Parts: sequence; structure tokens; C-alpha cells
Amino acid sequence: MRLGIGSYTYGWAADKSLTGPGGVITATELLDRAARYHVEVVQIADNMPLHLLDVSQRTRLKEAARRKGIVLEIGTRGLTRENISRYIGIAAEMDSRILRVVIDAAGYEPDAAAVVSILREIESLLEQSGVTLAIENHDRFKAAEIREIVEKCASARVGVCLDSVNSLGAAEGIESVTNCLAPYTVNLHIKDFMIKRLPYLMGFTVEGRPAGQGMLDIPRLVDTVSRFHPDASAILELWTPPEKEPGETLAKESQWAKESLAYLRTVIQ
Repeated sequence: MRLGIGSYTYGWAADKSLTGPGGVITATELLDRAARYHVEVVQIADNMPLHLLDVSQRTRLKEAARRKGIVLEIGTRGLTRENISRYIGIAAEMDSRILRVVIDAAGYEPDAAAVVSILREIESLLEQSGVTLAIENHDRFKAAEIREIVEKCASARVGVCLDSVNSLGAAEGIESVTNCLAPYTVNLHIKDFMIKRLPYLMGFTVEGRPAGQGMLDIPRLVDTVSRFHPDASAILELWTPPEKEPGETLAKESQWAKESLAYLRTVIQ
């Protein structure tokens, strides 16, 4: 597998409303950090929307990635015909083989039949561009529903972005989700976590942890996915609990990324 970072590795630093020491991370700085940590892939997702950049800015970003020997992957949110067609074009323009997509967006929650219909309409665009769509498991659809959507499309250009935590929001654990979706996974989001019972015992909290320091069996996850797709990208993502001060949050997030990548290099050769 190919190890990478993304704009959700540094979710707080990518938040335009967050201020403090360290400032706000840009896509260019994301490339710099990838080079510093010697990772192969950078995934720029919907929290750094590339359609807001003009063509010349995207070209400079692509050229910077090429100079550093980094593979770009593109992500977006909202599987509408208009948005996904636009981002297929951006992915092709940026030499991204993967377009990761979260189906839902604000005020937009299509049912499975509508998703399949849209995917069938855009299949020719995916073929022409050489882009593979990676549908991320999220809170609303069960893993089996996502698998059914992919199977109904029956296209080599439609696969899965397997996120290690999101399906908890659909009351599903990572083992069953992995077993269901691994055969179709072209992009993996490694996000470690910890589940703890609340002090008054009635309920649990779910928080992120640096990779290798939580409950996620990362070696098993990587092994399972790589048996089907050994060339899939594995992107580190973090759910970093915030500190009281923005600067402290940014520093913590940066340290977690460093620790996580050090661990992941022992798992992903």
C-alpha cells in the first residue's frame, strides 16, 4: 500500500476559522509536510475545496507535487451530477487517479437508487478521464448498502473509500465493515480511536487517537485491504480532540500526525 496524508490529517489546521500560532495550513504546505515525512500521497478533500482555486493555481499545485514526487488524490462532498462531473474534471486535470466522495452534503441525502442512477450517468466520464470514484462509508448508509451500490454499477471505475471510524455512526464496527467493503476498497482512511464509558456509566464517548495508540487493529485492517488491492492508498486521518487554545490544538494535531506516521511506517512497507 502507499502511505499518505490528507487535508483531514490536519482537520483543525485546515479550518479557516481557526487562528493561532502556526496559522492555517494550505494545500502547498500539505505537500511540504508530506515531503518532510517522506510519504507518497496527499489527498486534498472537501475541507480544502479545489474548485475554489483557478486553473493556474491548481496547475502550480500539481507541478509542486510532481517536483516533490508526490501523488495527488482529490476529494469532494455531495454526489450530485453537477458536482461530481466538475470534480472528475478537476481530478483528471490534477492527474489524480482517485476521486474520493462523500455522498451526502448539507441538505442533500439521496437514496441508494438515486445514487446508482447518478453513478451510471457519469460512468463514461470516469472512463474517459481514467479516474476511479471512491465512495466513502459515512454515517447514513450501512456498509452492505454501499457494497450493493457499487455492485449494481458493476464498473471498475466505481469503488470504495474505506474509513475506519465513520460507520460507528451507522451502528457498525470496523471488522464487519472491513469484511464487507475490503474487496472494493481502492482508498483507505486510517483513523484510530478510543471508546470510553462516560463517568456516570450511561453512554460512551468516541475520540480520536494517534495511529497505533487506540482500539483500531491497524495491521489487520491493512492486511485485509492489501490482499485485495495492494496498490491502494492508505491516508492517515485524525480526530484530534481540541485544546483550550487554538495554538495548542494545532501543535497537538501536528504532533499526533508525526507520531502516527512513525507508527504506520512499521505497518505499511
